[in-house]
Formats: sequence, structure tokens, C-alpha cells
Amino acid sequence: MKKLYKRLEQTWRWYGPSDPVSLQDVKQAGATGIVTALHHIPHGEIWPIEDIIERKSIIEASGLTWSVVESVPVHEAIKTKRTDAGQFIENYKTSLRNLSSCGIKTVCYNFMPVLDWTRTQLDLKMKDGSKALYFNWIDLAIFDLYVLKRIGAAADYPQSVLERAKAKFETLTAGELEELRINVLMGIPNEREIELETLRMSISEYEEIGKDGLRENLVYFLSSIAEVCESEGIYMTIHPDDPPYSILGLPRIASTIEDFNYILQNVDLPFNGVCFCTGSLGAGRENNVLEIFQRVKSRVYFAHLRNVTKDQDGSFYEADHLGGDVDMYQIMKALTAENAMRKIPIPFRPDHGHQMLDDLSKQTNPGYSAIGRLRGLAELRGLELGVTGEFSLQRNNK
Repeated sequence: MKKLYKRLEQTWRWYGPSDPVSLQDVKQAGATGIVTALHHIPHGEIWPIEDIIERKSIIEASGLTWSVVESVPVHEAIKTKRTDAGQFIENYKTSLRNLSSCGIKTVCYNFMPVLDWTRTQLDLKMKDGSKALYFNWIDLAIFDLYVLKRIGAAADYPQSVLERAKAKFETLTAGELEELRINVLMGIPNEREIELETLRMSISEYEEIGKDGLRENLVYFLSSIAEVCESEGIYMTIHPDDPPYSILGLPRIASTIEDFNYILQNVDLPFNGVCFCTGSLGAGRENNVLEIFQRVKSRVYFAHLRNVTKDQDGSFYEADHLGGDVDMYQIMKALTAENAMRKIPIPFRPDHGHQMLDDLSKQTNPGYSAIGRLRGLAELRGLELGVTGEFSLQRNNK
């Protein structure tokens, strides 16, 4: 009798008790692990053990496991290495110790300046009537030039984009411009949006820091928490930039294979890992997603599996999980091959998903409605069984 493959761990992002998608819904989707964070704790403050235990108890009472923290946010003082960065690093280390004491060892984070993932539209209508997240360069330029009014912004766009942005801007109503502002500045669900003036000030600060400076600050952060991570068995997984190129004049340092080479080589310790997000990396026009995985696979401790379809100008929308420009078949083959070599299965989650069916009439977190992700998880689960040959093995072993 052939031995069955070790399965990837199927997880689901949950925004806590206020999430419209319940833990019972998650169980019915077939996931066993939860990816969550304490969004009520302000960035930079210590995560108390009591709050961690409370969240963990709620999850476990539903028969699920808190598998990954996404995320313990890195305070802007650390990213910019301000004079008070040291205190925020000490707080971060304490939060890591507290999570470890509760048995939670995998932490996802990002090092994107100011904004988390950025989209210009949250409800792009697809041919089948479902709705998807969308990043459109023309709309981003409109925000940058006419809403944010960033100094020198015009120099960052080709003349064709400037002309199209101006023409479209002149057709937009005040309400449409306000919706665009909200979409771009939305940040993370359950957390407040960024204010325009805060963004302007941060852009000026990052202009002085630049890409090289931000890279150095990431190394500073990882080096500062290394001893705690190594002693506590914590795995840190950096999420790629989303989108994986500079926007609004802000530098990006986790977008390409060269970026990940730099990150892993400059803090070459086992705790320093990658959250492999196929959608974020797939949005990069020059990125070979499979090649990046092969380079970083030994340090992949968490995966986000989603797909995107790109336009020539770099705009993209969230595609079906098995559609789009990312060859999910090849990615799953490589991921399951790496997983087969691990003692502990790699957790993955279906990232984002179309708003569809009954969810079209519900209030949901953008990208995180139930049915679209349920479809994505089902497709990915079936793909995993197919590429490993486990489905036929299970039938033959009955």
C-alpha cells in the first residue's frame, strides 16, 4: 500500500468575532486552521497574553486551530527607524514571546510603507456577475494627481496615462472621487483608513529614506528580533508588496526575486521566512512566480494562493483561483513537493475571492466574503489532490 502524501494545511483568514463570516462557516468550507490577528490592539502596542488566550479559546471552541498570525503590524517608527524605534521593537519582541507562550509560532507581516494592499476598485463586475478587486493605473493616477495632489506626481506616469487620467477625472462626480479616495486609503479591514495629510507627510519621509534605506531598516528590524524568534521558535514570514511596484512615490522592497535574495541573505537565519503570495507576485510584469518560489521555497512557512489577470499597463484584477496569469498547477506541484519534505505541513489559505451568489447582497470585508473563498479553497484542495495523485491513492486504498 502506497503512503499518502502529507497534505498542506488548509487555513482561512478570519477577522475576529465581528467578521461577517463565522467560524462555523469556516468549518463548512473545509478549513481546519485560522489566520487572524488582534486588530483592536493599536499598532506598536504589546499584545497581552489575556487577549491572545481569549481569541485562541474562541477559535478552539469551534474545533479549529489558530495556525498563523496575520499580522503583528510593524510600526512606522520601525520602518523609518525613528528615534523611538527601539521601544516599538521591544514591544514587538514582547508580543512575539506572548504568542509563543500560547503555542502560536508563525507570524505574517509586511514592510510596506504606510499602506497595506492597495486597490482602486472593490467591486469590478465580472462577466458572470460576480465582483472582484481591481487595481487600475489610470484611477491610481487620478487619486495621486487630483485627490492626494502629491508634489511631482506627474513625473511618475507616462504621458499617455496622464492624458487618460485627466480625461477621466473631468467626467467623475464628487461622489466617485470620494469612493476612489476611500478605496485607496482603506488599508486593512477592521482598522481605520489612512488620512490624506498623514500619507503626504509619510511620502516626504520615505523620499529621504529611499529603497536602500528601507531595505536597511528591514534588516535592522529582523536582526533586532532574531534572538527572540530563534529562542522561541517563531517563524516570521514577510508578505510581498501589493502591488509589487512603487506607487505614490513610496519605495518597495519585497517585490522581486532580487528583493527576496537580499532579505534572506542579509538575515540568513531559519526564522526569517516568506509568505508566498502568488497574487501579489503575479501582479509584477517581470516576475516569474514559479522561479521565485524555487528560490525561496526552503523559507516558505505560509502561502497565499490567489490569481490575477494583468493588462499591458500593469493594471490587474483578481481572477478565479485557477484562472488568471499565474500557472496555479505548476505552483501547486512545487508547493506540494516542498511540503512532502517538511515535518510540519505548510499552511495556505485561499486569498481573496469574488463576491458572488448570496454574498452579493451582504456586507462583507472586501476580498473576504465567504462563498468566493469557499470556491477557491475547494478548487485548490482538488488541485492538490490531483497533482499529488492522492485522490487515486485514496480510492485504491479503500
